[in-house]
Amino acid sequence: MLSTRLALRSSIPLADFTTWRVGGPAQWLLEPASLDETLEALQWAQQEHLPCRVIGAGSNLLIHDDGLPGLTLSLRKLQGASLNADNGVVEALAGEPIPTLARRAARAGLNGLAWSVGIPGTVGGAAVMNAGAQGGCTAEWLESVRVAPLDGGESFELSRDELDFDYRHSRLQDEELVVLSARFRLDPGHDPEEITRITSGNLSHRTSTQPYTQPSCGSVFRNPEPLKAGRLIEGLGLKGSRIGGAEVSTLHANFIVNTGAATAANIDELIQSVQQQVEAAHAVRLHPEVKRLGFTEAA
Repeated sequence: MLSTRLALRSSIPLADFTTWRVGGPAQWLLEPASLDETLEALQWAQQEHLPCRVIGAGSNLLIHDDGLPGLTLSLRKLQGASLNADNGVVEALAGEPIPTLARRAARAGLNGLAWSVGIPGTVGGAAVMNAGAQGGCTAEWLESVRVAPLDGGESFELSRDELDFDYRHSRLQDEELVVLSARFRLDPGHDPEEITRITSGNLSHRTSTQPYTQPSCGSVFRNPEPLKAGRLIEGLGLKGSRIGGAEVSTLHANFIVNTGAATAANIDELIQSVQQQVEAAHAVRLHPEVKRLGFTEAA
């Protein structure tokens, strides 16, 4: 039995929980707002023999139109953070929005997160993906994470060295672990006005060069270093290409936007079409950053 503080809901459209605004219903949905509630939800899914999938802000995520069986655990309400302006230590729960944390760090004179202000994700998602932008990335500043097994076991801590960070990758993508919280160690003692100015400038740059007014997941493909995915796609004249309501952004070619009536199937098909055309032209296989849930095959 779940405690009364956790409201179990059924047949909830997951399009309302993703930045692409697509995705079918969750068989069961829980939105814990504390660490205890999160662990309770994981244990309940295990007791009920239900598959469990965890989502944060729903960015960088494509959910199948048929929805998801079992329990979908949304951590977007698992928010809260403490910042120590003297030693630079920042403790944040997994659902804390990265942009919010970046702005708070700037006001505290802490350098290290200004790059992240335009990322529409959470602390947990940033740790899992080793999120990065504008020359910075999570791995540079993350000290440790607290995780729990998806099967409801005891939580434990993993240090940065144990996370096997690489470009847009960590071991958290390969193991059935749920990020509960993270500790960052930022650089203290900076002028808050200067760090705030840099942070605001980073946000202005991203909003002027990327399609922030339309539903998207952020960048769709990892950059095949030293090449840039967006330039490869744009070079083939694919900006504005459409399948149904899904469109390769006319502003930034590494974004696929929902023009208003896209389905997850439209987006998935357009991702594969772009991959095929880039590979045919350049012999380069673009690999999505996007996590796909409910699909039988990886893109």
